[in-house]
Amino acid sequence: MASLRTNERKTLMALHELGGKATIEKIAEKSGLAHAAVMRATLTLSTENYVKIHEQKRNIAKLSREGENYAESGLPERRLLRALLNLGGEADVEEAAHRSNLDAGLVPIALGWLKKKNWGSIQGQRCCLKVNVEPQSGSDEKLLTLIHEKGVVAVEQLDQQFNEALTSLRKRKLVEIEEKVSRELELTEKGWKTIKKGFKIVEEITQLTPELIITKQWKNVKLTKFDVTAPGPAVYPGKAHPLQQIIRRAREIFLEMGFTEIRGPVVETAFWNFDALFQPQDHPAREMMDTFYLANPKTGRLPKEKLVNAVAKTHENGWVTGSKGWGYSWSSEEAKRLVLRTHTTAETIKYLATHKKPPIKVFSVDRVYRNEQVTYKNIAEFHQIEGIVVDRKVTLRDLMGTLKTFYTKFGLEKIEFWPCYFPYTEPSAQAMVYHPKLKRWMELCGMGMFRPEVLAPMGIKYPVLAWGGGLERLAMIELGLDDIRMLYGNNLGWLRRTPLCQ
Repeated sequence: MASLRTNERKTLMALHELGGKATIEKIAEKSGLAHAAVMRATLTLSTENYVKIHEQKRNIAKLSREGENYAESGLPERRLLRALLNLGGEADVEEAAHRSNLDAGLVPIALGWLKKKNWGSIQGQRCCLKVNVEPQSGSDEKLLTLIHEKGVVAVEQLDQQFNEALTSLRKRKLVEIEEKVSRELELTEKGWKTIKKGFKIVEEITQLTPELIITKQWKNVKLTKFDVTAPGPAVYPGKAHPLQQIIRRAREIFLEMGFTEIRGPVVETAFWNFDALFQPQDHPAREMMDTFYLANPKTGRLPKEKLVNAVAKTHENGWVTGSKGWGYSWSSEEAKRLVLRTHTTAETIKYLATHKKPPIKVFSVDRVYRNEQVTYKNIAEFHQIEGIVVDRKVTLRDLMGTLKTFYTKFGLEKIEFWPCYFPYTEPSAQAMVYHPKLKRWMELCGMGMFRPEVLAPMGIKYPVLAWGGGLERLAMIELGLDDIRMLYGNNLGWLRRTPLCQ
């Protein structure tokens, strides 16, 4: 008993004075405490087995704002009825509406219910009553008045007639239903014994103030004891979105590894997005089903003529690369088309065109766009991790070491590199990670060394290591997700539950 605070003692005493069983509201009124204070005291008393809590769920009917207006001024059909009675039982709809002082939006409602209740009929532009005197209030009007007078009414207490009226009023959005939980406290055997022993209600001080210390009054007051092990209220502080945290972390890892970040526009010409990467102009990936093309403006500017001619010749016959090219007539008009970039490699190759002296270590974490059907594993807009390393004697082995270091810093340990094909790198590979939950290998990114057909037109004479992969897949592994849409769904519950990424 000594562990109980003042409010808990007051609650216990009030419950005793009310006969050992009472609602929270009655206890609050008897004790003089606020409802919230009684609820907090109840949690402690229940935990310590001084009281039992009985909960009962009830459906409460209350009027909407429109329902309140109708309860005071009458339902639209009732007001129209009275106006027609004053006009002799028949009148033009416009005249009757004016006489009843109904807003234009309420007139169709009033006419519809007048007809539905069999009070009248509409013949063209005229309205005729079927009754000579004003009918008595129906069950819907009686229920509307009852709720208006009482404020709220328990649905379970309504008879069948009023239940039917309630259904009608709810369809008209005049009544709203809320689920309300009523709580009743009852003293336990331990509670009764404690009260019989007797106890004093002493006001407690929750905070030791400078005034109490200076005046030495702290010696004469009772300080509240706090249970530091008790769970506190849930707090949801502001924080960065989980995906943004992972983007920030990826950037920090690359910067720690000595890389420089580059950025570029989301709208690029097909020249930088496809042609400069030795992707043929008739490649399926360039069709509308894979790429978003701009409608206005449709085209952009090409770079310097020397570079454009070199790319064109490489496509047509291989130029000086030793390749045969693609064997078609290259179109500058096709290269001018504007697209939402399908990969950030467009920014990488543009950067290489003006930065040719090694060593070069750059990366990009930015948005790209693909004309994909949105599913649990694909979306039309996502982030790509992209990077290149340029130096005199770098090999694919160096690229494998770079990426293994990066993914290891993300906590991924079981990483392998499998050979594969990409149109603008040779040799090419893909970084794979084993997912223990899914029990299968997942692709993280594509990688390789840029082909001579990509490097020669740019004037690059040194090996270039390149890689690119979706960031969202990495985020899904990190956050334990199996649906990529969760990253963009703004599910507040998930955002609150997800801890800060360490």
